[in-house]
Parts: sequence; structure tokens; C-alpha cells
Amino acid sequence: MRVALHTRIRPGREREYEQAHREVPAELVEAIRRAGAHEWTIWRSGPELFHLIECDDYEALLASLADLPVNIAWQARMGELLEVSHDYSGEGGAKTLPAVWRLP
Repeated sequence: MRVALHTRIRPGREREYEQAHREVPAELVEAIRRAGAHEWTIWRSGPELFHLIECDDYEALLASLADLPVNIAWQARMGELLEVSHDYSGEGGAKTLPAVWRLP
């Protein structure tokens, strides 16, 4: 399945956000893959972030990562940098961007 998300960087924290993503812990990357993600790309336009995730099951991916210490630490770090965060709660799976159009 393909999932699109929107998050937003806190004003003035863009450089820190990009630096953090040059240092994503290998343990977290492996956990994301084990949770069923095949690809995850983030684009940035100013403070606005757009994520495209290719995964087996997005809600299962969230549930698998939600209580992992490496993800909890990462989300705490992102919480300092993001004004609108990625939602790992039980309702997070319903907060994806709806597809409007796609060229098949």
C-alpha cells in the first residue's frame, strides 16, 4: 500500500531536522523495514514535509513501531523539531492524506 502524510517543521528548525535525518539510527531503519515498510521518502517545501511510504500495512507498521524504545527516542527528538508530528497513536492510521489523482 502507498501512504502519504504531511508534517511540519517548527519555524527555524529546518537545518536541525535535515541534520537529524542524516543520522537516522540504523536500528530504527531496520525496525521500520521489519514493520513492513519498503520505501519511505520525505520531501520538504519550506517547513512543510510530505512523506510517501510504501508498506504492507500502514496501521500494522505504526503498531509495530509505537512501543519500540528506538522509535520512542526518535519521536521525542522529532517532537522537538516538528510543529505537526507523525502520529503513532491508534488513530494515526486514519490521518493520511487522501489521494486526489494519480497517473496510472
